[in-house]
Amino acid sequence: MKKKSVSYVRSPKRAETLLAARNMKMARSTQAYVRGSTLKFYEWLEHTDKALPEGPPVWICGDCHSGNIGPIADASGHIAVEIRDLDQTIVGNPIHDLIRLALSLAMSARDSNLPGVTTAYMLEELITGYELAFRRNGGGSTNVERPDAVRLVMKQAVRRSWKHLAKERMGGLKPELPLGKRFWPLLKKEKAAIVDLFASEESRAFKEALHPDGPDMDVKVLDAAYWKKGCSSLGLLRYAVLLKFDGDEADDSMYLVDIKEAVKTIAPRYDGIKLPRDNAMRVVEGARHLAPHLGERMMAARLLDRSVFLRELLPQDLKLEIGQLTRQEAKNAARFLGRIVGRAHARQMDAATRQSWRRELLRNHSKSLEAPSWLWDSVVSLIGTHEQAYLEHCRRFTP
Repeated sequence: MKKKSVSYVRSPKRAETLLAARNMKMARSTQAYVRGSTLKFYEWLEHTDKALPEGPPVWICGDCHSGNIGPIADASGHIAVEIRDLDQTIVGNPIHDLIRLALSLAMSARDSNLPGVTTAYMLEELITGYELAFRRNGGGSTNVERPDAVRLVMKQAVRRSWKHLAKERMGGLKPELPLGKRFWPLLKKEKAAIVDLFASEESRAFKEALHPDGPDMDVKVLDAAYWKKGCSSLGLLRYAVLLKFDGDEADDSMYLVDIKEAVKTIAPRYDGIKLPRDNAMRVVEGARHLAPHLGERMMAARLLDRSVFLRELLPQDLKLEIGQLTRQEAKNAARFLGRIVGRAHARQMDAATRQSWRRELLRNHSKSLEAPSWLWDSVVSLIGTHEQAYLEHCRRFTP
C-alpha cells in the first residue's frame, strides 16, 4: 500500500504561511475580524473623544473577546469558566475589557442576523452580569443562567480524558506529534533548547505542577514541534511538547505542554504601576490574578534567549464558541460572560473599592437604555470602524 505523503511547513516559510492563514481566517466573518484585530481596537481607544470611566487599577485581560473565555481545569481537575488567553494582560482600566467584550458580542449578534434592538438588550445584560460581581455577596444569590453553548461545553469538559485530548490534538495515543497541517518540524537548535529547558533547574516548579514527584524525576521529551495553534504567533516561538516522566507506564501518563513566546502588550497600562519587566512573567502574573485555575499551571522561562511561558494542556480546557444565537441566547450569553469578567476583576479589589466601582458603573444610564451611555456609544462607534475595516480586509485578502 502506497504511503500517504505528508505536507508541512519548514522554518523559513512559517511567518509567510501564518500571515496568509491569519488573513484568510479574519475574512470569514466580522466576528473573526474583531478577534484578530486587537490593535485596531486600541487605535480606536487612543483616538476616541468619548469620556470613559476610570476604573480601579487591576489586572485586565487586554484582549477580552468571547473566544478568549471558556472552561479551564486547575491542577486538581476542578473546572471553572475563566478567561483563557492572557497574552495582552496588563494592570489597566477594567472598562477596556468590558468594551472589547461588548464589541465581540455585538458582532456575534450581527453574524447571527439578529436585529439591532437585540444588541441593545445584550449590552444591558452584559452590564447587569458584570455589575453582579461587585455586589456584597458577589452576586452569589442571584441566578445567572448559563447559555446553551456554555452548558454544552461544560458537559464535554467534565467527561473528557487524556484520550480525548490526544485524539483531538495528536490524532491518537502514539507518543508523537504528527507533522502536517498543525505540527511543523523544528530546527535542531530548537529541539535541543527544549530538551535543555526541561532538564534545567528552572523547570522544577513546573514539573512539580505536572507530577507530585516531578522535581526529583527524570523527564523525557518524547516529541516536539512548531505548533500552528492560531495565527497570532507571526515570527514568534510557538511549540507543542510531549513529555513523559521516567517510571510512568500508563497510556495517560504523557503530558502535552504549550510553549509560547511572550511579547510586549499593546494594551495601555496605568501609570505608576510596577509590573514584571519580563513579558512572560507579566503574562503568568496576570493569569494568576484573572484566571487562577490557569495561572497555577503556568511558568515563565527563557528559550533561545527569548521570553516564553509554558502551560500544560488538560483535556478539560476548551474554547467557548458562540455560534448562531437566538435573541434569548444572546441575552443569556451576554449576562453570563459579563459576570465571568466581573468576577475576574472583582476578586482583585477590597470591599470598599468594589462598592465604589459598582456605583460608578451605575451612572450615566439613559432613559431608554439600561446600559450606560458610554458603553452604547463606544460599541456603536467601534462597530462602524470595524465593519469598514473588515470589508477592506476582505477586498485585499479574499481570493
